[in-house]
Amino acid sequence: MLRRLHSEQPDSFAFTPANQAWAEAQITKYPEGRQASAVIPLLWRAQEQEGWVTKPAIEAVADMLGMAYIRVLEVASFYFMFQLQPTGSVANIQICGTTSCMICGAEDLVAVCKEKIAEKPHTLSADGKFTWEEVECLGACTNAPMAQIGKDYYEDLTVESFTRLLDDLAAGKVVAPGPQNGRYAAEPKSGLTSLTEFDSGKTQYNASAQLAMDIKDGVKRIQGDEVPLLTPWVGKDGVVAGRAAEGQPPKAPEAPKPAVKQAEEAAKAAPKKSAAAEPASPEGAAAKPEDAAGEETKPLVLKEALGGLPDDLKLLKGVGPKLEEKLNSLGFFHFEQIADWTEAEVAWVDARLKFKGRITRDGWIEQAKRLQVGDETEFAKRAKAEGIYKDDE
Repeated sequence: MLRRLHSEQPDSFAFTPANQAWAEAQITKYPEGRQASAVIPLLWRAQEQEGWVTKPAIEAVADMLGMAYIRVLEVASFYFMFQLQPTGSVANIQICGTTSCMICGAEDLVAVCKEKIAEKPHTLSADGKFTWEEVECLGACTNAPMAQIGKDYYEDLTVESFTRLLDDLAAGKVVAPGPQNGRYAAEPKSGLTSLTEFDSGKTQYNASAQLAMDIKDGVKRIQGDEVPLLTPWVGKDGVVAGRAAEGQPPKAPEAPKPAVKQAEEAAKAAPKKSAAAEPASPEGAAAKPEDAAGEETKPLVLKEALGGLPDDLKLLKGVGPKLEEKLNSLGFFHFEQIADWTEAEVAWVDARLKFKGRITRDGWIEQAKRLQVGDETEFAKRAKAEGIYKDDE
């Protein structure tokens, strides 16, 4: 199934303060340079907040994790748990259509969705409250047919009970998750034949259903402030340094700086070598200590792209495949590196390119500053759309 970003997108995305704190805390789970491992939980929290995964949300998550936008889009489009189009303001109904449910009446539930919500899946209902889709096995075969709405299962459905369920949700009524035919969980319909002592002392509903009824909301999405934010991997007692006042969610640690920035700071803290001490450039011309731009200083270079994911430097006007390969060979893989070049560092790079002056002429630094924060230049937009990768090397 081809999954694409929706044609209509919001202008921007930002986590709520509570979700931002949660997201920053999740990043601290992973070792330095491995922040990309947090991409799935951050995308999921973005979906919980907005109802679906938007293009601005993908870009915001990518920026937080120092990932290329395309890498995050690959994750969002691969996993069907991520909705790439708007979902109903009340709920997205997921009908299990696999064998057990299909035999027990899932097709009848799909017919109800087509009648009451929309003829096609992933389409908003007329009132904007619902969307629906058919999904693969949800593992509640004993209680077939069933549907997942939010994080809860609604099981043992019939056309009548499912229709009533949708009507109640549309009216804002509290609906009880779990079996809809009087069963407590997944015991035989005729009643327990063993473990009969289980009947004594049990709550009115089974575990997750009881939690939903306690908060009087069977389709609630996570907001970020439901429970105290604990990060036991950070410090003793699971409290993040800088916790807020008692009773408030703890303050998440400062988000880790991008690895490129950390490497830059470390390099700038050490004495810089004069370019005169550098070996001859690949073109065979020795690096000169001075030129018209002043003294040369070697910029921060890397042995390889961070996380193995270089930025597409061809999105810089004037950089094509050959020049990108040349920049990579010099140790430049990321827009952030180029955006921080000083005049002396530009002179160092310039001396190692075939045609001098192109960095200033084409405005690489200004372009890189915009591209590193997720902004797009006009050239970058055309390059992505039309494959314009001009290179005059």
